Amino acid sequence: MGNGKVRTRTVAWMMLACGLTGLARADDDDRRRPDRPQIHSARNDSGVAVTISTNGFIDRRNPFFRELGANGRACVSCHQPQEGWSITPKGLRDRFDQTKGTDPVFRLNDGANSPLADVSTRRAREEAYSMLLDKGLIRVGIAIPASAEFELAKADDPYGFASAAELSLFRRPLPTTNLRFLSTVMWDGRETFRDPASTDCLFGTTTCFASLHFNLADQSNSATVGHAQATVPLTADQRAAIVDFELGLFTAQQQDNGAGRLAAHGGNGGPAFLSSVVSYFGINDTLVGDYRSHASFSPDVMMLYQGWQSYLEDARHADPERRDRGVAVARRAIARGQALFNGKPIVIRDVKGLNDDLNVPAILGTCTTCHNTPNAGNHSVPMPLDIGLADASRRTPDQPLYTLRNKSTGATVQTTDPGRALITGRWQDIGRFKGPILRALAPRAPYFHNGSAKDLNEVVRFYNDRFGIGFTEQERDDLVAFLKAL
Repeated sequence: MGNGKVRTRTVAWMMLACGLTGLARADDDDRRRPDRPQIHSARNDSGVAVTISTNGFIDRRNPFFRELGANGRACVSCHQPQEGWSITPKGLRDRFDQTKGTDPVFRLNDGANSPLADVSTRRAREEAYSMLLDKGLIRVGIAIPASAEFELAKADDPYGFASAAELSLFRRPLPTTNLRFLSTVMWDGRETFRDPASTDCLFGTTTCFASLHFNLADQSNSATVGHAQATVPLTADQRAAIVDFELGLFTAQQQDNGAGRLAAHGGNGGPAFLSSVVSYFGINDTLVGDYRSHASFSPDVMMLYQGWQSYLEDARHADPERRDRGVAVARRAIARGQALFNGKPIVIRDVKGLNDDLNVPAILGTCTTCHNTPNAGNHSVPMPLDIGLADASRRTPDQPLYTLRNKSTGATVQTTDPGRALITGRWQDIGRFKGPILRALAPRAPYFHNGSAKDLNEVVRFYNDRFGIGFTEQERDDLVAFLKAL
């Protein structure tokens, strides 16, 4: 190994050891020294998450950090490095208090519950931006397509704005890190385009998709024109620069409050290992197996802490880094949680996009049936599913409720967000959303597209109740410990 690589690794770990946080400064010296190690580390309730860039450094001169619209926003306004490259209620509250609600993230077009809300005073702004402040939700306005198989029968919007011309959909901003694992861009897949000339096709079909780079380039422009209210589109160079920056980012939990360093003693936590993980369209597909290797689907998707199995075998395991038995106890919990994620049986019923498409009433699976991308946890091909998150039964008073009527049958359904159906216009797509990448979860609560789970305990509780899994209290704790270590 060359001296430069040794120096890079040494300085990077010195930065972590000293507990330095915040984005490394892109000053003149950084520009002269592109090999200078630059990382971003930030504390969260579970420990420390770290971001690295395969571009060599995190370049704050990138258009990602620049105000390219008319309302003062940049990409970073809604994708904060210290918040898992998304936004959180705590971070938003801090910004609100510091600026009295005038930070660029607080804008009427999509930050407010309604674009017609009163924001003339601080108290009015606090009320107008309550969904953003309480759950980190951005309002996305999408019309029902004229050709849709359904129509809007009734809109019950507590903010008095939504109509068929623009439904108000409150959604979490997805992280702009770990994007190399993406198979679907945006919760509803609206930035995942078809391309008949592509080789990324669903197995045995002519349904083919554009490259990730193409999709993200379009998304960067759509976000700038929409969320940042730019008056002119991004140039091709600006789009390419943003996408290249995003694709170079890898974020993962590096330090756990109980287990210590997640890359220690055979563990493969942290962003360095993550950046080396191989991923491609159709890897380990649940239904047909791996598109390239033709290997059968393996439920053993998460293998980060396989090296910690010895902690399970010997509770008195001697660890030279252990300061007390608490480290071993915490690592055992994480290893058990990984085993549960891969192997705990789940009877999957009534999931649109799975049971109905396969015409089977029940599927015996595990968490990895849907989260099948190795060591990343998203689905490796576009596969939006309806697990009931937008059902009327789960509506809270701060959410709109839409009654949709099938134009052909007259059947009605109530939902807080039609999801994929607003893009395809298909009745069967109502309530379908993609699953997110499951890395760097700890910094970016709340969870699900609508922020309905305030923490990972609530995520596990939802799945346990929804599918009748029957987790014991110990199993719930172990699974949460594992998810926090991602």
